[in-house]
Formats: sequence, structure tokens, C-alpha cells
Amino acid sequence: MICDIETGVCGAAGEEEMEMIDFNQPKKSINLYYVTDPICSHCWALEPVLRRFVEQYGHYFNLHTVMGGLLEKWGDGPVDPANGIYGPADVAGHWREVGEHARMPIDGTLMIDNPVQSSFPPSRVFKVIQKQHNETLAYEYLRRAREALFAFNRNIADPAVMTEIVNNLGLDGEAIVNEAEQPGGQQLLNEDFALARSLGARGFPTIIMVNEENKGVKIVGGRSVDYYIEGLKQVLNKEDLQPKQQPPLSSLLRKEKLLFSKEIEVMYDLDPLEVDSFVQQELSSGTYETKELLCERYYAV
Repeated sequence: MICDIETGVCGAAGEEEMEMIDFNQPKKSINLYYVTDPICSHCWALEPVLRRFVEQYGHYFNLHTVMGGLLEKWGDGPVDPANGIYGPADVAGHWREVGEHARMPIDGTLMIDNPVQSSFPPSRVFKVIQKQHNETLAYEYLRRAREALFAFNRNIADPAVMTEIVNNLGLDGEAIVNEAEQPGGQQLLNEDFALARSLGARGFPTIIMVNEENKGVKIVGGRSVDYYIEGLKQVLNKEDLQPKQQPPLSSLLRKEKLLFSKEIEVMYDLDPLEVDSFVQQELSSGTYETKELLCERYYAV
């Protein structure tokens, strides 16, 4: 540190006398389409990575969540014979395997005892919230619905369950669920199906990033954060991206309400054994609860 008698500056040497600086956020020239479904287990597994990508690089793109229509209804024939899915009961084991591999807990026994008969009802509710309110609230509904289904084994196609989830967002659950069951709700969903087809999305999750020249990158399946960053660099034609700092855990947990250990690990580059001490360091005692589900720890407010 130098105080220069000639320039009148106390500070780092070599400061310019006058320079132009730009405080504007970069223009969001990229549209990112996240094609998904409320009952997609691999989309649930992707939550930790996608959250970090959006938190740190969301200032480069406009996020559009698109419902893909994974299951209209169970029929007499196989739904996904390549993965051994012939009926609802076959889903339970597959889901449990995905949850154990990703360390995002999935109970799955619901699909034996009280199976979700269609992913269309919760998808329609998502679309109504998205249209009547905003993308942020709709995305929060999607997260709460997935928690209810995968972690807490609740049937998210049940009108009472959907109503409760929407009510907990501070919205009128009964009115929104009823609206979703009207023809207009299905029309909104059909528009998303058409968009997903036009984007070439045939599996979930699929993320498509499109630039101003209408050229893009399609990424299918769950990938690492670095994979999505590389895709964003390609579509922006830039090698040097400026990520935002990860949010403090206190504000992230306040926003999300519930975070599994894996989500904290991914967001803050932690080893699994470091999470508990990190949480105790970052959060005030009495402001959160620590619980466990299927051998995985989670933190809630």
C-alpha cells in the first residue's frame, strides 16, 4: 500500500486516474430449456447440480422449464421394456437404485402400494402456476412435489396432495388444482409437449441452450456441473465465464426450506464427511433441524 504525493492516492500502485467501468449484468442472450417431468427420478438426482449451475451461471441465460409428459397413464402393455418397466411396481426398484446411486433419497414403495397413475396432473398444476404467477413459483412447486414423491412417498397426482403443496407456497391450492383440470390446463401442457418435440427432447432430463443465432447445445441425462458450464461456453462462444459466488448456506436453506447432504456437498465443493461441521459453522444453532432419511442426512428450516 502506497500513498503517492503526486497522484493523491493512498492504495494499490498503478491505479488509473480515470477509467470507464461497466456495472451492467451481462445480457441474457441464451435461452435454456429444461425438459423434465415431476416423476422423473433422474431429474430428482440432477437437482444438486442444476441448482449450482443456475445459482452461479443463471445470469447468462433465461431459464424455461418445460414439461415433457413422462407418463400419461398405465396401460396393458410395457411402458419401458428396455428398463424392465411393465407396470407401477417395477418402478419402485428402479427408483431406489437411482436414489442410492445419486444419494438423493427415493423411497419408491409408493409405486407398489399407491402408485402415481399419471404425471399429467402435477404437470398441469405446474403450468397453471407458471402462467398465472411466474417461473420461480412454478419451479418451487416442482421441487416441493418431487420431495413429496421421492423422499416422503406421497402420491403427487392426488388432488388433495397437490392442493396441500400449492397452499404451502402461499397460493390458493384448491383454485389452482381445479383450474389445472379444466381443458385450458391440458392445452398449456400440450403446448409444452409440442415445444419439447421441436427441441428434439426425447428423454428426461434434457437441457437445451440456444443462442441469438438460434444455434444450441443439447445435453441429455444427468451430468456434472463442469459439463453444463462447457456447454454454456460453447453456445456463448466464450472461454471466460464469470460465475457468481455461491450463496451463503443460511440464505440458500431459507429459500429452499430443505436440503439433502448431497446438495450441500455439490454447492460448496465439500467432501461428505465435511458437511456436518460446515453446516454447524454456517448456521446458527436453533435455526435448523437435522434429520435422516434412507441413510442420508438432510437439513430443514
